[in-house]
This record gives sequence, structure tokens and C-alpha cells, in this order.
Amino acid sequence: PEEKLNLDDSQWEDIHVVTGALKMFFRELPEPLFPYCFFEQFVEAIKIQDNTTRIKSIRTLVKKLPRPNYDTMKILFEHLKKIAAKESVNLMSTQSLGIVFGPTLLRPEKETGNMAVHMLYQNQIVELMLSEYSKIFGS
Repeated sequence: PEEKLNLDDSQWEDIHVVTGALKMFFRELPEPLFPYCFFEQFVEAIKIQDNTTRIKSIRTLVKKLPRPNYDTMKILFEHLKKIAAKESVNLMSTQSLGIVFGPTLLRPEKETGNMAVHMLYQNQIVELMLSEYSKIFGS
């Protein structure tokens, strides 16, 4: 049976509840929004030194994603970009959003010893995709 949410309920007034629910939704997916098989490719792309090449590489990978993943990602990142634009009010920079959403959206299938290194790349990937949104998702 389909669950109906009453968004007028007072619990939804707290933005942290809404944010927590959004993060939980992405964390509970059977596979992350960035599918496991793409993890290493995105990590290799973010390591590219030349910024233009790095952006092109990420864009190419994003375009290879399954359609539902791509569509969801485009909408989510568009929303997160709006949040970052209001950083002076909400204190959420692209860097902060990378820290919050990186590990939720993008993770290796098997956790290995280099988790701290992975986390850094996860954050950087989300950060780059927010700061270069139009170049990555633009037509």
C-alpha cells in the first residue's frame, strides 16, 4: 500500500527532519545513486589535475549513468545548488554539501582500508558537480 505523507504535519517544519529524510532515502537505496560499478571511474576522474579535463571526464561518466540515476542526480544537484546559493543564510557551502552528501550518494561496494581517502574523493566529486553543474548537466 502506498504511504501518504501529511506535509502539513508540524514535524516537517524542522528543516533537519526533511534533510535527514532525504539523506536516509538515498542511503537506503539498494545501490547508491552513483552505481557501484562507476565508483572507481568517478574517483579516477576527480584525480585528474587539469580542471577542464576533469570536468569533461565527470560529464562523460554522468552521461553514461542509467537514465533514472541521471535524471534523479540532475534534479538533486539542481536542488543542492539552490541550497549552496543561500550559503549566507543556511551556512551550507558546496564544500559542506559535499561532506554531507558525498558518502551517501557515492560509495564503493566493498569498504576497504582507504575509507578516509575515499571520503575525500566522494566529497570532492559532489563539490565539483555542484560548482560546475551547468558544464556537467548542460546540453
